[in-house]
Parts: sequence; C-alpha cells; structure tokens
Amino acid sequence: MMKRIFLLMLICLPILAQGQDSIMKRVPKQLSLEMGYRRIASSQLTNKASNGYSVLLDYAWQLSGFHGGHASFISVPLGYTQMIPDTDTSHSVRVISYGWTVRHELKSQKGWVPFFGYGLMLNNYSEKGVAGHQFAHQTRFALGLNNYNSSNFQPYVELDYSMTYYPQWGTKGSLGYKFMELKIGARFLKGRS
Repeated sequence: MMKRIFLLMLICLPILAQGQDSIMKRVPKQLSLEMGYRRIASSQLTNKASNGYSVLLDYAWQLSGFHGGHASFISVPLGYTQMIPDTDTSHSVRVISYGWTVRHELKSQKGWVPFFGYGLMLNNYSEKGVAGHQFAHQTRFALGLNNYNSSNFQPYVELDYSMTYYPQWGTKGSLGYKFMELKIGARFLKGRS
C-alpha cells in the first residue's frame, strides 16, 4: 500500500507543480555544488573513522513559490565523502551517496532566506584495504540559509543531521551510523525571473 501511495505522489507532484502557473513554459532549476565537514555522532560500525570531508552535486526543480511566495524544491543529489581513520589500525572510508531531497524556503526569495529540508538517500560504503562494500539507507534533515542577492548565483550554508543503517547478513536489525555535516555551497540558478 505504501509503495502505491509513494508512486502516486511521484507521478502527481510534477502535475500539481505545473498547475500553479499555466503561463510558465519552464520550471526554474538550480545546480548546486557544496563542500563540507562531516563528524560522526555515533557509530555501531567497528572501524573508527569519525572525521572527514564531503562534496556534493545537486540538481533541483522548483515546485512552488513561482510568484514571490515561499519556494519548495525537489532535487537529485550525488555526493562523495572521505572519512579519515582515527587510529593506525583503522581504515579510511569512502561513501558515495545519491537519492532524493526536498527543500522548503521559509520566506520569499530576497536577501537571506532560511530553509529546511529532508531527504532519502542510498549510500555505498567501502573501507580502504577491505574487500567489498555495503549499501545503506540514509535519512537526512537539513537547516540552512540561502543568499538571493544575485539573480543567477546563490551562496548558502547548511547544517545536516543524518541517520544511516547498514544491514548485516544473518542477523536481525542493522548497524546505526549517525553524523552531522556543516557545508558551504553555491547554487547556479536557471529560469528565475
């Protein structure tokens, strides 16, 4: 049942978003590039690598707020994270992540605009010197500030909290991995009036 509801929402969202403005020929888009620092808050994984850096590329479509209202966006991010080992016996970690995110701006697009967001991601986790990799589900929550002082370029700062769970073969449950990220970035705007 939940799969059907989710599929119906994915089909209906573009139709509902387009219904807001029948004159608009193309929906505004954003291409974002961000970099940041990741700190592990808690981990049930045996490898100890608690600090690292991340880079993310994100392509977003505006869903609402076309005429000065509060804008919402849906995006497809692709990210890479490198975690640095804490000890000589630990391994460095590489994580590739991708999925869907949603971002809601809390005021009209002028000056500094606060936003909150959430996302569902897939992670591909691997450790240097260890064969294989693991896939996991990541739930992400974000708070941040956009700066709309230019019509084509928008710097921003963002704080994320994520929960990731790695399933294990032959056992019930999964291993939890929770972290925070502080990021700065730039959005390149297309189709915004």
